[in-house]
Amino acid sequence: MAPRTQTREGAAPAIIGSRPRVTVAGVEVDALTEGEVVGHVVAALARGEGGHVVTPNVDICRACSHDPEVRALVAAADLAVPDGMPLVWASRLLGTPVPERITGADLIWSLSEAAASYDLPVYLLGGPPGVAVRASEVLADRYPGLRVAGVISPPQGFETSEEGLMAVREVLLVARPRLVFVGLGFPKQDRLIAALRDDLPGAWFVGCGAAIAFTAGSVRRAPEWMRRSGLEWLFRLACEPGRLARRYLVDDLPFALRLLTVCLLKRLIKSAMSPSA
Repeated sequence: MAPRTQTREGAAPAIIGSRPRVTVAGVEVDALTEGEVVGHVVAALARGEGGHVVTPNVDICRACSHDPEVRALVAAADLAVPDGMPLVWASRLLGTPVPERITGADLIWSLSEAAASYDLPVYLLGGPPGVAVRASEVLADRYPGLRVAGVISPPQGFETSEEGLMAVREVLLVARPRLVFVGLGFPKQDRLIAALRDDLPGAWFVGCGAAIAFTAGSVRRAPEWMRRSGLEWLFRLACEPGRLARRYLVDDLPFALRLLTVCLLKRLIKSAMSPSA
């Protein structure tokens, strides 16, 4: 795993290998395009190196701000890319812009396309019974030649028992995938990835949240214009108000507003102190 270079919020990007990294909302993210992420993963796989992709959004950054264990989990990932327009906007206000928002729901497509091209077997882990199977069929239909090494939808609470974890570990060891999409929600999926990485050191794990359900079509994704404008959360709230109202309205929205306000103030202060001001 490449060492991480710490940066202060708003500082010039740190270079890790050839990857620029900036700090937004207290979390270090890689300033890469989606295509560059795919290229990085494919190149690492060609060298026999595995890794872990995490996609911090506002909710994950908020959790990192008050939970050291969660913060360490994100920091341990090999690639961290911003899944959330507030993080993209904040990086621009700080003068250290990231190129774009990159979500697990997008990476499951772009990485699967690359996997089909380079004959890299993929594995889908997560979702209700039948959903991962359907998602694998959709991906295989979209990308001819894609090798799906297997799918599994572990039962609720499997991660709390040694037997449940062992069952997942065993099926992965038999399948030997090179790319594993883990859609169990943060931080459960990333804790599982941390527990499994040593068993498959040559595989890349992608914590992808609801991406498997989106791919299968069992959960609708927001229209493209809502994603671009930072309103995907509003679409999901309208679809699942009972489950998401507290998370989005009580926890995440105030955090995002504070983040953007602080970043705007920093920009204004920096401009005021600039010699050319």
